[in-house]
Amino acid sequence: MKTTGRLTQLSIFHASILFFISFALICANEYTVDGLYEYSIPYESSLEDFNGISTPKCGYEIEQMDVSQVKHPNQIRLSLTGDPTEMAVTWTTNSVSHYEVVNYGVLETDLNFTALSISHQYKWHWLPGEGDYKYTSGFIHESLMVNLIPGRIHYYQIESNGVSSPILNFVAAPEAGSKVPISFLHTGDVGVFGTSVMVTKTIMERMEKKNFHGMVHCGDICYANKYNKKKPEWAAQHVWDTWGQMAEPVGSKMPYMTAIGNHELDEYESTFENGTIYSKRFIMPGNERYFSFGVGMVHFVAVSTDEDIHPGSTQGVWLDRTLGKIRNQRSKWPWLVVFQHRPIYNSGANHGNWTGANNYSYENWEMPTYEGWPEDYEALLIKHDVDLVLTGHVHHYERTWPVKDRDDVTQSYDDVTKPVHITCGHGGKDLYAIVWGTEDKNTYTDHHPRFSAARDNVHWGHCELEFLDEKRVRHSMFRMGQSEVPAEEVVITRVRSGARRVGLDLGLILACLVWVSSYVRS
Repeated sequence: MKTTGRLTQLSIFHASILFFISFALICANEYTVDGLYEYSIPYESSLEDFNGISTPKCGYEIEQMDVSQVKHPNQIRLSLTGDPTEMAVTWTTNSVSHYEVVNYGVLETDLNFTALSISHQYKWHWLPGEGDYKYTSGFIHESLMVNLIPGRIHYYQIESNGVSSPILNFVAAPEAGSKVPISFLHTGDVGVFGTSVMVTKTIMERMEKKNFHGMVHCGDICYANKYNKKKPEWAAQHVWDTWGQMAEPVGSKMPYMTAIGNHELDEYESTFENGTIYSKRFIMPGNERYFSFGVGMVHFVAVSTDEDIHPGSTQGVWLDRTLGKIRNQRSKWPWLVVFQHRPIYNSGANHGNWTGANNYSYENWEMPTYEGWPEDYEALLIKHDVDLVLTGHVHHYERTWPVKDRDDVTQSYDDVTKPVHITCGHGGKDLYAIVWGTEDKNTYTDHHPRFSAARDNVHWGHCELEFLDEKRVRHSMFRMGQSEVPAEEVVITRVRSGARRVGLDLGLILACLVWVSSYVRS
């Protein structure tokens, strides 16, 4: 994790240094709040209260938060490190003090552990070469809670900038090898539109009905770039703050794990952020663009689809080795899930897919800018027995049948032996119901590719995964504003890894018997 090393080594000496740094920053910035600044996300609104929403258009962004006016801890968000006894947390304030800590424990009435933090700040102007910075972030704090009890509820409270947060709670990740059911939320392409707020509200309602171990967000997080309609250019970075506050009711109660998207990493489509702002605002394991972590019987692997993945690339080598290590420990992690931004299977006319030209209905689909995706990527998924691939990027919902090489399709979820791909790109941004450059041509043609089991390009929503045991996972999709009953639900059963392990074990036993027999005869 980016800050794990720094955080675990943060001693009293470091805290003393932090005091002087914090004091200097306060003197340099002299933040003041004139009057009472009030800001809240309009979760209680209805769609009619937002401007410009007309399916498939998501309308305008909501009013942006001015982080320089917010003294109390805000944008609180948890994340996993890969160690079930740890939980990272980040938050923002408009200034810093000499005492920035997180108190935590297993009892709400006895927060007997304290984690120190580090703090940083950045300035930004979205036009390169101009020195007049139009945006200054709040102070972004990062802390690491350690010595957690895997699978247990923990409580925590942030003391920062002279203000305490409410006491919040989360469930620490169950340890590897644990076979307790695991539940995760899944979203992508969210933003800060009225639809984004309503999807988040639906997720919050689901959280009242069910406990979740975490959230997977497959890229294109807030769109803090050229899509700021009717907003001055300098306001773009405020979208990060607004999204952080909108996501807080989710991210402060469960680890919020993200895969980087083109609107965070691509030079043009991130408006020259190039992943730098993403790395400043998120605490993910590894290099934060591609990484892995386990939660009980599930191992998640994040992949960056805006980087090379051929066998000689850094990411390609890392992914092959990482999937190989997990594959050799499938008794610990019977479920292997890859999550990324761009999908390699997509039946809609917009965006295409990240394996190149479509063989079915559409011509001139984009070819990947980065090497290795058409030639090498899917082979790694098959080689290492990946069960599920979660994606976003295409602003619709789509679930495939078990598939490989596009035409090798099994139209059943019983005893699955190939990956199932789930695109959950309908988290808030404009839906891809109409082909770009046309007035009313549907992105879905009459031809339905064999790999596509279900799709929806006219409803916003989110997805959920519940890993019931070593062989069954329940996938559900909930539409915006409909938290009671899923729009669809399927149960996927798998035998691949278990059967393959049995085969390997039997082969090893037979080999040993042959060797013993030959040794005895000699």
